Amino acid sequence: MSINLISDTTTRPTKAMLAAMMQAEVGDDVFQADPTVNALQEKAAKMFGKEAALFCPSGTMCNQIAISVHTRPMDEVICEKLSHIYQSENGGYAFNSWAGIKLIEGDRGKISPEQIESAINPPYDWLPISRLVVLENTCNIGGGTVYSFEEMQAVSELCKAKKLRLHLDGARIFNALTESGDAPNEVGALFDSISICLSKGLGAPVGSLLLGTKEFIAQARRIRKARGGGMRQAGYLAAAGLYALENHIERLKDDHRRARIIGEQLAKMPQIENIRPIETNIMFFDVKAPLTAEVFLAKLKEHGILAVPFGKQTVRFVTHLDFTEQMLEQTLNILKEIGN
Repeated sequence: MSINLISDTTTRPTKAMLAAMMQAEVGDDVFQADPTVNALQEKAAKMFGKEAALFCPSGTMCNQIAISVHTRPMDEVICEKLSHIYQSENGGYAFNSWAGIKLIEGDRGKISPEQIESAINPPYDWLPISRLVVLENTCNIGGGTVYSFEEMQAVSELCKAKKLRLHLDGARIFNALTESGDAPNEVGALFDSISICLSKGLGAPVGSLLLGTKEFIAQARRIRKARGGGMRQAGYLAAAGLYALENHIERLKDDHRRARIIGEQLAKMPQIENIRPIETNIMFFDVKAPLTAEVFLAKLKEHGILAVPFGKQTVRFVTHLDFTEQMLEQTLNILKEIGN
C-alpha cells in the first residue's frame, strides 16, 4: 500500500463526490448560466457573510485576482515572509499587478498589528503606497498554524484605521475553523476579500473560490476572464465543491488527530528533532545531521511512504482525506521500525 503524505492536494474524489459530479446540471459559466457554479458561489458567499463569490481554477488565481483588484501599479502588499503569495505564486504580485511586497518576519507565518503598522510606508514619492495586507490561515510553510479570531480581529481593526485593504488567503481556512470553532460569517466580516480552496483537505479535484462584495467580484470576474480563467460547463467541477462543503468539513478533525499521533511517534525517534507544533494537518520536522532529508525520504520511500523535503534537514508530512486509519497504523509501524 502506497502512502502519500506529500500534500492534501493529492486527494481524489470519493465515489459519492463523483456521483454528484456526474449528476450536475450545467450551463456556460462565462455567461453566468451554469446553475451548479451559481449554487456553489452563492453557498460559499453566504457561509462567510459575503455578497458574492467567484469560482476559479486555483487558489493562486484567486489570490492574484484579489491583489489586482485591491492594488494599483506601484502599490505594496504587506505579508509574512512564509506566505503562499510570496513563496509559491511565482512573483505573481509583480507580474500580474505591478505591485511590490513588504515581508514581515512573524511567528511561523503569523503577523501582528504592531508589525503591520511598522511596515506601513510613509507617503514619500520614492516609496510604494502600502495598500493591502494578506494573512494566510492556516499558514502552510508555517506548519499549518492557526490565527485566533482575536488575532484576526486586531489586524482587521488596524487595517480599517490605516485605510489598508485586507485579504485572507484561506486555502485551508476550514482546517483553521474546525480547530478554533469560529463561525465562518464572523471571520468573513473581518476581511475585504477571502479565497478558499476546495481541492486540498476538502477533497475536490479542482477549484477555489474568491469572496467579496458584488462590486469586488464584478471586477474579479473581468480579471479572471483576461487571465484565461473563464470556464464553460464548469458545473461538473463545481458539484464536487458543493459536495465537499456539505460533507467534508467536519471530517478535517480526523486529519488533525492523525497528524498529532504521527507527531508523537516522530518525537520518539532518535533521528528526529525540532518538530514544529502540530495545530492542524501539516507537520514540519528536522532530521539530525549527518542524516539528510533526502536520505530519510529515500528510506521512507522504500517502505511505501511518500513525502517532500523543505531544505537539507527539513521534512513535511501532510494528512488528508485519502490518508486512512489503516494507513496511519502502517505509517506508525514503519516509523517505529526506522527509529530502532
